[in-house]
Amino acid sequence: MPQDGFTAIVTGSASGLGAATAMMLAQRPGARIVINYSSSKTEAEHTADRCRVAGAEVVVVQGDVSRDADCKQIAAAAAPWGRIDALVNNAGITKHVPHHDLDGLSAEDFQRLYGVNTIGPFQMVRATRALLEAGAKASGRASAVVNVSSVAGISGVGSSIAYAASKGALNTITMSLARALAPLIRVNAVCPGYIDTPWFTKGRGEAAAKQVRDMVEKKVPLKIASSADDIAALVCFLATSPSGSMSGECVRMDAGLHLVT
Repeated sequence: MPQDGFTAIVTGSASGLGAATAMMLAQRPGARIVINYSSSKTEAEHTADRCRVAGAEVVVVQGDVSRDADCKQIAAAAAPWGRIDALVNNAGITKHVPHHDLDGLSAEDFQRLYGVNTIGPFQMVRATRALLEAGAKASGRASAVVNVSSVAGISGVGSSIAYAASKGALNTITMSLARALAPLIRVNAVCPGYIDTPWFTKGRGEAAAKQVRDMVEKKVPLKIASSADDIAALVCFLATSPSGSMSGECVRMDAGLHLVT
C-alpha cells in the first residue's frame, strides 16, 4: 500500500467546481485523483489531462452516484492505491422551477434530485469507507469527506424547492455521518451561494445566466460573483490536514448573501 502522496475521489469533476477542486488537489505532492463523470467524457478527459500536467496520477471513471453499483465502481477505481485521504461528493443536479409553481415539480423530480444530491453522497461514503479508514491509518490523521451542499439547503432558496430540500437533507446527513464515522473519518459540507460556472447557463441559457450573475453582484455585500476556484479553495481546505479539527460543520460561502434582509 502506498504511504506517500494524497489520494482523493472527486465526483462530478468533469467541469465546474468539481474540476476546479480536482485540479487544486492534483497540485499536492504525489497526488492521485479519481475523476468521475456521468455523461461529459470529453470534459472529464480534459480535466484529467490538466491534473496530469500538475503531476498527479489520474483515473477517470464514469458513474451515476444515484446508482449504488456505480458508486462501488467509482470506489474500486481507487482500490489499487490502497487508500483514499479524501472523498469530495460534488456530483449534483437540479431542475429550475420557481418556488411558487408547485405544479412544476413531480414526485419523479424529487426522487431524481434526491437520488443524486442526497442518496448519492451517502452511497459514496458507504462504498469508500474502508479506503477512507485505510487512509487514516496510513497517515495517522482522520480522512475527510466533503459534501458539496448549498445555501439553498439552509435558507430554502435556490433553483427549486426539490433542490433546496435535497441539500437540506445532505446537511443533516453530513452531521449524522460525522458522528457515525469518527474518529477515523471526519465529514463536513460546503454551502456555496451563487457560483459563476456553466451550471446556470446550461439550466437557464446565457442571457438568463448573465441576468442572475448581475443580480448577485448587485445584491451581495461583497459585490462579487464567486468563481469555481473560490469555492474549490474552501473544499480543498476541508479535504486536507489544515482543517483536521473540523467535523460536522456546514460552512456557508455566499459572498455575504445571508446578511441581506
